[in-house]
Amino acid sequence: QVQLVESGGGSVQAGGSLRLSCAASRYTYGRYCMGWFRQAPGKAREGVAAIDSDGVTPYTDSVKGRFTISKDNAKNTLFLQMNSLKPEDTAMYYCALKPRGGLCLDPRKYDYWGQGTQVTVSS
Repeated sequence: QVQLVESGGGSVQAGGSLRLSCAASRYTYGRYCMGWFRQAPGKAREGVAAIDSDGVTPYTDSVKGRFTISKDNAKNTLFLQMNSLKPEDTAMYYCALKPRGGLCLDPRKYDYWGQGTQVTVSS
């Protein structure tokens, strides 16, 4: 069982920055996707950014050029640097992992989830 713990959320004004972190318990999967997802009230959970075992990093269109996903393999920690934040980025952000590659931005395919961290962006 993999455990994921997010941190780094908070409240910022539009144009500000936040860095989310996700610490994962040790796992050894040859192929995997690890990603960030978000869910705003009344909306479906959506994939924001992900990284797979080949280092491919897909992003949803609305965050391209503003968000950057990275991973520290030695520390089993995933990061999401969020710049130029907008009010529409407000949501609960979740970290997730699946021991398979492909469709890394599809939240329906993930096995392990963190508890989430709230991001609130005010105008």
